Amino acid sequence: MDNSELRAQLADLHPLSFGWALSCCRGDRIQADDVLQNAYMKILDGRARFGAKSTFKTWLFGLIRNTAREERRRHLLRSAGLLRYQPPETAPLDPERALSKKESCQRIQTALRRLSPRQQEVLHLVFYQDLTIEEAACVMTVSLGSARKHYQRGK
Repeated sequence: MDNSELRAQLADLHPLSFGWALSCCRGDRIQADDVLQNAYMKILDGRARFGAKSTFKTWLFGLIRNTAREERRRHLLRSAGLLRYQPPETAPLDPERALSKKESCQRIQTALRRLSPRQQEVLHLVFYQDLTIEEAACVMTVSLGSARKHYQRGK
């Protein structure tokens, strides 16, 4: 896949990719922006390469998930004092945006938070990102049977 084709695919999938990054970052928009940018940089500078073993979307979502995990690990190491660099504190969410969320969205989010992390991931991938359970299993790096189990229990 050449660079222009790669950029076009990334641009087409950007809204869905941001939604997935947001989910992987537990709703933190700033962190989701950072994770998505880091994932794009890995692709564009050649550290991550699409091997055509799955669809591009499935591969990209797996990369975003792994990048979010790396960021969480770095954050934990920083907070434990094991890394020197301490980023500045992030600003709180805009109050107007927080107030504008609809009640039904809040109920769904509350219900999703009660689920296990794997159940949350598979439901997000299937319902919000339009992946099949098989594709979600690839993104999550779990077996198809495990993904189906978490999907059924989560629903």
